[in-house]
Amino acid sequence: MKKLTIFSILSISLCFFIIKCDSNKEPKPNIVLIMIDDLNDYPEEFNGHPQAVTPNIKKLAKSGVSFQHAYSNDPMCGPSRASMMTGIYPHKSSNFWQASWLKNEVLVNTKTIMEKFKENGYNVIGSGKIMHKNKLDMWNEFEHAADYGPVAYKGEHKKGKRGISHPDVPKPYRVNKVVGGLNMAGGQIDGSYGPLKNVNGLKIDGEEISWAYGGSRAYKEFKYNSEHDRDLTPDEINAQWAEKRLNELAESNDENPFFLAVGFLRPHTPLIVPQKYFDMYPLEKVQLANIKKNDKDDTYLHYVDQFETKARRTRSIEMYENLVNSYEDPNEGLKRFTQAYLACVAAVDDNVGQVMKAINNTKLKDNTIVVLVSDHGWTMGEKDHVYKNSLWEESTRIPMSIRVPGLTKANSKVQHPVSLIDVYPTLLDLAGLDNNTIKNELGKPLDGYSLKPFLKNPKTEKWNGPKAALTVVYSSDKNKDIPSNHHYSVRTKDWRYIIYNSGKEELYNNSSDPKEWDNLLFNKSHPKRDEMVKILKEITYPVIPNGLKTIEKDE
Repeated sequence: MKKLTIFSILSISLCFFIIKCDSNKEPKPNIVLIMIDDLNDYPEEFNGHPQAVTPNIKKLAKSGVSFQHAYSNDPMCGPSRASMMTGIYPHKSSNFWQASWLKNEVLVNTKTIMEKFKENGYNVIGSGKIMHKNKLDMWNEFEHAADYGPVAYKGEHKKGKRGISHPDVPKPYRVNKVVGGLNMAGGQIDGSYGPLKNVNGLKIDGEEISWAYGGSRAYKEFKYNSEHDRDLTPDEINAQWAEKRLNELAESNDENPFFLAVGFLRPHTPLIVPQKYFDMYPLEKVQLANIKKNDKDDTYLHYVDQFETKARRTRSIEMYENLVNSYEDPNEGLKRFTQAYLACVAAVDDNVGQVMKAINNTKLKDNTIVVLVSDHGWTMGEKDHVYKNSLWEESTRIPMSIRVPGLTKANSKVQHPVSLIDVYPTLLDLAGLDNNTIKNELGKPLDGYSLKPFLKNPKTEKWNGPKAALTVVYSSDKNKDIPSNHHYSVRTKDWRYIIYNSGKEELYNNSSDPKEWDNLLFNKSHPKRDEMVKILKEITYPVIPNGLKTIEKDE
C-alpha cells in the first residue's frame, strides 16, 4: 500500500511537471502572408521607380527585414505560385507554364504550405489570389476567389461573352492579340488600362458599355456612378475582409495559431483603379523606365526559335509594339501604361495598409509573422518588352519583406540573393515545424533554405543556401517535360548569367550595370562566365547540367 501511495504521488507529480512544462512552451506564432500579383521592384525601399508612393509597404519593410535581391523562380503567375507554395523548383516538377499545378504529379503529392500548417493545428484561412488554381480543402476557411475585375463589358454580361479593353485605350493595343493564336483574355485583361469612370450611356459598336466583376462574381455588374457612389473593387473587398477577420482573431479566445493569406490582384492587368490614384501621377510628369535605345540588340530572347516558343516568347514583344504603335508619340503609350501601373501600385499599397492596421493596432502585433511578396516582376519597355516572362532584372526581381516579432530588427536589409523557393522552409523554421512535406514517393522534398539566419543577422555569411537565385522561363509545349530545354538565369549579388535553350548566353555585371545594358558575352568571351555556369550546375544538379547546349560543349 505504501509503495502504491508513493507510486501514485510520483505519477501525479510527473503529470503536474509535464503540464507545467507544456504550459511554459512558447505559443506558436501566427502568420500573415500578403501576396501581390505582378508587382515588380517599384515600391519604396526597393528603389525601382523614383515616383512610386507606397507608404504602407515601405513602413512594413522598415519595421523588419527587406530582401534587396529577392527573385521569382519562374516569372509567370501560375508556376511561380505553385513553386513557392510547394517549395519545389519548376525544373524539379516540370511545372513551368500555366497548366494547373493540380494536374502535376510531383506537386499534388507534395504538401502545400497550407496543408502543412493545417495538419499541424493551424487555422488556415485565405482569400483572393494565392495559388493560380485554388484547392478549397487545403484551407479551413476560404472567402473570395481571385477576381481580375473591374473589367469593361460591351453589351450584356453573360457567360461566354468576353469583356473588352478600357474604352480609353486605342487600337492596336486594346485588341492585343498575340501571334500564334494565344489570346490570354486579349484586350479584356492585358490590353486594358485606365481609371474607373462613369460609362453610363457610352456605346461602342452600338452596344452600351458597363463595368463588371470577374472571378467568382463574373458577369455581375460593378456599379460606378462616381468615386463616392460605386462598388468596392475586388482588392478593396479582400482588404476589408482581411481587416475584419484579423480583428476577430485578435479578439478570439482560440488558442490555436492561424495562418492567414490574402492575395491582391493589382498591379496585374487590367490596370484599372479609381481616378484618385491616377491623379497622383499627372501624365506630363510621369517618368519612364531608364530605357536605352537599341538595348535589345545584344540580347537573345528575340531570336530564340519562333516555332518552338510561339506566342509565349512574343507576347512581351507584341505588347510593346502594340503599345508604342497606338499613339502618335511612341513614348505616350509607355507613359500612359507606366502611369496606370504606378496608380495600381498606389492602390494596392492602401490595401496593404488596411491589413497592417489590423495587425499593428491589436495584440496580434506581438506574435504574428508578416511576409509580403510578389510572384514576379514586370518589364516596362526595357529591351522593347512590356510584360513578365523574361529573365532580366525587371521581370525577375520582387519586393520581399519579413517581420518576425522578437527576432527581426527594424530597418534591416539583406543584400544576399534569395528567391521565393525559400519562403516555405523559412515559415516552417520560424514556426518550429519539421520540413517533411512529401505525401508519398511521387512527391519531392523542399528545394529552398530557411532565411532565418538573415532574419537574425542581415549580414551573416552563415547560410546554407546557394550563392545565386535561380529563374526559369518556359520555351514551349514541345519541351514541357524536358527541363533542360527551357531558358535559365542565375543572379548573384553582383552578376546575372542567362542561357537560352538555343545555347545563346547573356552576362551582366549588375554592380556596374544595374539596368543590364551591356551583354558581356555578345560575340565575345568573359572570365566570369565559367564561374556562373558552375553555379547554375550546382543549383540545378542533377536535372540540368548535361542538357543545356552551351554547357554541354564545354565539358
